[in-house]
Amino acid sequence: MARNVVISGGGTGIGLAAARLFAGDGDRVLLLGRRAEVLAEAGVAGALTCAADLSDPREVRGVADFVAREFGTVDVLIHSAGGAGYLEPPAESDDPLDAVAHDWTVNFRLNTLTAVLLTEALKERLAEPGGRVLFLSSIAAFRGSGSGAYAAAKAALHPYTHDLARQLGPRAITVNVVAPGYVEDTGFFGDTMDQARRERLIEETSTGRAGTPGDIAATLHFLASHAAGHITSQVIQVNGGAERGH
Repeated sequence: MARNVVISGGGTGIGLAAARLFAGDGDRVLLLGRRAEVLAEAGVAGALTCAADLSDPREVRGVADFVAREFGTVDVLIHSAGGAGYLEPPAESDDPLDAVAHDWTVNFRLNTLTAVLLTEALKERLAEPGGRVLFLSSIAAFRGSGSGAYAAAKAALHPYTHDLARQLGPRAITVNVVAPGYVEDTGFFGDTMDQARRERLIEETSTGRAGTPGDIAATLHFLASHAAGHITSQVIQVNGGAERGH
């Protein structure tokens, strides 16, 4: 039976790879993102799209209304929207503390608030039994991200996941996190990735390669399956062993 799948950040990278996988199963997919033109160009057959800033409660309410009209029930909710702020406007002030406040606020808004607001808005629409909620975290949540802001924002999803899993468990709904390492073919790094850094990140893996959006999408697909019905409140790392190091 076809399921209703809602994917934030569904127009690019991991979200798009997941959308194509679920759509290939015949599921009904809704792609969410801030840029309507990117969603329109995603090319996922039969997918619905809805452009919204998921850090804005008013716009999230609009998404919830759209889901109510088009889907009614949500079987799978995937939070792929996020980023480290590389594509966001810089701080307007040169003051160091203003820059820190800007960086931390942007990262919290992009990675934590978007996921929490959308979940809370759609929580009562999750299918029971069998609903699935899946968050995208990062290897950075375990070992830092340099500035700390991105890592902290992603790490904040972990306790939220555990609380939500306890809350939704009686409704036979599972809640899990997938934490990727370095994944190529996404817009995450913008123009900040140089060859030396890429090689260093690959060398940290035990598998000797970068991750792909398909690697992460396949993990999300499994966790959304009937076979994963007794897996909840878990953080699944998909990083080729990089978090353990050598």
